[in-house]
Amino acid sequence: MKVWRPKIACYNRCVDKASFLYRIEQFPLGKLWVFAIRQGWAALFGGLLLCAILLTSLVQLPWLHQYDWLFLFAVLIQVFMVIAKLEEPKEVIVIVLFHLVGLAMELFKTSGGIGSWTYPGEAVMRLGNVPLFSGFMYAAVGSYLARSWRVLHLSFTHFPHRRFIMLLAALIYINFFTHHYLPDMRILLFVGLTVLFWRTTVHYVLASSRHRMPLLLGFGLIALFIWFAENIGTLTKTWLYPAQLVHWHPVGLQKLGSWYLLMFISFAMVDALHALSNKRMGRISPS
Repeated sequence: MKVWRPKIACYNRCVDKASFLYRIEQFPLGKLWVFAIRQGWAALFGGLLLCAILLTSLVQLPWLHQYDWLFLFAVLIQVFMVIAKLEEPKEVIVIVLFHLVGLAMELFKTSGGIGSWTYPGEAVMRLGNVPLFSGFMYAAVGSYLARSWRVLHLSFTHFPHRRFIMLLAALIYINFFTHHYLPDMRILLFVGLTVLFWRTTVHYVLASSRHRMPLLLGFGLIALFIWFAENIGTLTKTWLYPAQLVHWHPVGLQKLGSWYLLMFISFAMVDALHALSNKRMGRISPS
């Protein structure tokens, strides 16, 4: 009997959550509310990190610099989510990988010869010009995408071949570095992304039914929310672009394109991990 109790408790929690979402779905604009709830739950890591950024910018905490506090907060959030089983081990792998991918780009972009953006505060826990907490901002994107797969029960139709996805992701990442010295290939990369996913549809579950949208539109919505979060980050002067050093103004809309492409790299990593996991378990996944 004891063996079955955890499973029964888990089942009851799932039923309660499904019933709650179903009741919300019956309200006016209910599907929109359920979509927002599921999105917020998937973005838990990023939401908590954004709250930490707001807190440390409004309240001067003792003993440590803001960036060092943010690093500790980010580590605690990550540990909490793993212990509470809000993230699965395979999701943590993607988060760590995208953390390292982002940190490498941060080191390059904030170097003296590039200076794409800057961190104006002090930090003990830093690498070069980069406070170590910054890698967790990329990890937050990876966490959201990895959790979305499970929270929204994502599936896809007309999914392109995975080799082309990984090749395009690699080219996008390389271009983030090389466009400072060579012609920017961003337009061609957007064309490639559009051609690759033009027919792809993402299917997701809200409460009582499945819904769908073009995957390219889904990518755009994610990039838009990241752009909003980045405006909060620069408004609090956690990091700044060169044009914001004297007077703050909203981050330019052209940054939407950068986040669109960077987010796709995370998507490709999450998809590859799911494909490996499915292959190990003998499941069929999109090619």
